[in-house]
Amino acid sequence: MPDPQADARQAALELYERRAGRYDLELAAFGALRQEAVQALRLQPGETVLDLGCGTGLSLPALRAGVGARGLVLGVEQSPAMLAQAQARVKAGHWRNVRLQGCAVAQARLPRQADAALFFFTHDIQQQEAALARVCGHLRPGARVVAVGLSWAPPWLAISNLFVLGAALYSIRAPGYLTSLGQPWRLLAARLASHRVEKRWLDSIYLLQGQA
Repeated sequence: MPDPQADARQAALELYERRAGRYDLELAAFGALRQEAVQALRLQPGETVLDLGCGTGLSLPALRAGVGARGLVLGVEQSPAMLAQAQARVKAGHWRNVRLQGCAVAQARLPRQADAALFFFTHDIQQQEAALARVCGHLRPGARVVAVGLSWAPPWLAISNLFVLGAALYSIRAPGYLTSLGQPWRLLAARLASHRVEKRWLDSIYLLQGQA
């Protein structure tokens, strides 16, 4: 029997294998938003932070700076091509406390309770109950969670919704994603003790801050 979720994961894997070489350039415009997301985690020295769908590792330097040399950054990325770039970034920085896993988030080996978790433009992951259960099951009570991604703007902001549509068609493979873009944080928020959502980029991008 066809498995839409499995098909979507395979499609996403193939997509990001193709995008890996140009991914950093494509995401360059979101540098300030990435920094805001990391700052919203309120990381402290010695903490453990998860970077789910870490891609080429663009968030790793800021996350490592937040937890310091005594902390741990654990990145998970299923695309081998993207992971290779993240590994090169770690090697170049000589970051002994940054560990990467090449697998789907639902299969990640999370060795300890984490203090914080980042989902940065990971719509497909956030629509997978198994992935969210895996992550949230390894967050300590009160752990901070930040998620950033595309979401529909109000109908009168047509230019914003055109941007969301174009970006979604290019980068999202989750089943029913055009509908889930209404509240793409819904499944994650349901697993948190508290959360709030703010909008950025003319309401085309959301920023969720929550606690486990």
